[in-house]
Amino acid sequence: MSGPPPTEPSPPPPDASRLHAPLARVLRPLVRLMIRSGVTFPALVDLLRELYVNVAEYDFALPGKEQTDSRVSLLTGIHRKEVRRLRGAGAPVQTVPTSLSRTSRIIARWLAEPGYIDAAGHPLPLPRTAPEGQPSFDALVSAVTRDVRPRAVLDEWLDSKIVGLDDEERIVLTEAAFIPRGDDDRKLHYFSRNLHDHAEAAVSNILSPQPRFMERSVHYDRLSAPLARDLAARSRALAMEALQAANREAHAACQDDPGGGSRWNFGVYVYVEDGEAAPPPEPGHREVEP
Repeated sequence: MSGPPPTEPSPPPPDASRLHAPLARVLRPLVRLMIRSGVTFPALVDLLRELYVNVAEYDFALPGKEQTDSRVSLLTGIHRKEVRRLRGAGAPVQTVPTSLSRTSRIIARWLAEPGYIDAAGHPLPLPRTAPEGQPSFDALVSAVTRDVRPRAVLDEWLDSKIVGLDDEERIVLTEAAFIPRGDDDRKLHYFSRNLHDHAEAAVSNILSPQPRFMERSVHYDRLSAPLARDLAARSRALAMEALQAANREAHAACQDDPGGGSRWNFGVYVYVEDGEAAPPPEPGHREVEP
């Protein structure tokens, strides 16, 4: 009798010495952010110590065995007294601000619900009120939440420039609806969530026998600054098309989904780096990640 197909063994993790250079490159922009924000090195060490203990305690527990202070100390290199003090403290968790969750759900519906988008999938300008059964801003908000009045949401969104008013006093989405501005909870939430999920996908692909997650990029080097800016603008447009198409499909699929504990994140990033002029490479120089 044949059994289940054998699972492919996971590859060994990279040697610690090989991780130094990649980690330094990954951490450099984060260190710049921390220095600019006043997070000192001792404060970062305290945070890392807590995270090391928490990850070792929960992610490296052996099935059927109690995780001990000694084993956590062995895995992390942190003294057992410190391990004992820190165990059970829990990793820092950033919860989704209530206003952000509400805003995201309303905008997602505006970008996906038939009647609120045109034939090309673009969000329609909305009157504040309309007869029952016709699209309006009040109906849009009320379909998502009854905990706050639509007028209060509109005032909040006008103040933060998430929406604006056109010549007919209709409510229109602005770029701020897609890119949080300012030093607020929305910006920090998306920073931590998106960077976390990208890192989780990349780490999983290194540690798994086969890539589990889509993580690819197209990158050209030694470009002129004008061409780099043009490519960035075009890629932003393509990315927004992909994100809005994915949102429409996800919104429609959720209507019949019973719900559960899983989540899904589809993200895109565009990065441009200005550099000093360099001799051009051979014609047709191009790199696409395998």
